[in-house]
Amino acid sequence: MRGSGRRRPALSPSRAGDFKQCPLLYRFRAVDRLPETPTKAQVRGTVVHAVLERLYALPAAERVPGTARGLLAPTWDEMLAEQPGLGEIFAEGEDPGEWLASAEGLIDGYFELEDPRRLQPDACELLVETELPSGVLLRGYIDRLDVAPTGEIRVVDYKTGAAPREIGEAKALFQMKFYALAVWRLRGEVPRQLRLMYLADRQSLAYTPDEAELARFERTLDAIWAAILRAGRTGDFRPNKSKLCGWCSHQAHCPEFGGTPPRYPGWPEPDPGEESALDRAD
Repeated sequence: MRGSGRRRPALSPSRAGDFKQCPLLYRFRAVDRLPETPTKAQVRGTVVHAVLERLYALPAAERVPGTARGLLAPTWDEMLAEQPGLGEIFAEGEDPGEWLASAEGLIDGYFELEDPRRLQPDACELLVETELPSGVLLRGYIDRLDVAPTGEIRVVDYKTGAAPREIGEAKALFQMKFYALAVWRLRGEVPRQLRLMYLADRQSLAYTPDEAELARFERTLDAIWAAILRAGRTGDFRPNKSKLCGWCSHQAHCPEFGGTPPRYPGWPEPDPGEESALDRAD
């Protein structure tokens, strides 16, 4: 309840994806909230996202590669000051300079894909929250929302992660449809374009959704949330072993790998649908 200072349980792209991939992974992240040590690639992606957000806060004429590169070190320093634990991604005595320099390649990749001096986004790192007719609350962050003078909406997402392409693109398209649905419900306008920008390999993919497709996707989210609630009532979050298990941080607690999950604590408070910055920086 909002009046009690607690946020309503919501569904985010990352947590919906977790449940689809493996219900037990969803439980570990959303219910048990088991700690996970981020990878260097994840943290680097978060830094790059923050730099691009800051870049668009500058006057258009200043949005040039040199300025963006110059934002990397201070952005990282501020993140580290706010979250000192991020320093644990480096081995003792390891110089983070080379790691931070590798982020310059992602920044350069961004500038190969578009010229930010020619754009004026409607919003960056936009929190979207809307309730579906079924009562499911959607919540997530959009990297960038562009609105043309004629009113057409474009949803833009930056990708910096190193997931295998066939897996990464399927996950990204699910995420983008989630955002498109949220924007449609909030603004009454189906986005004209969903744009994925892969900064590492300098590739951009565009997708055009329609109302019928988003209506079907809405029913998919309704079904996912209904399944989550059923599992939440009983604590029956079952593992789903797949090739993605190799990237999971929780094998020690997973029955598929001889582990034992923690005692089920019941349906979580606060919000089990929230996303972290690392979730958004895939």
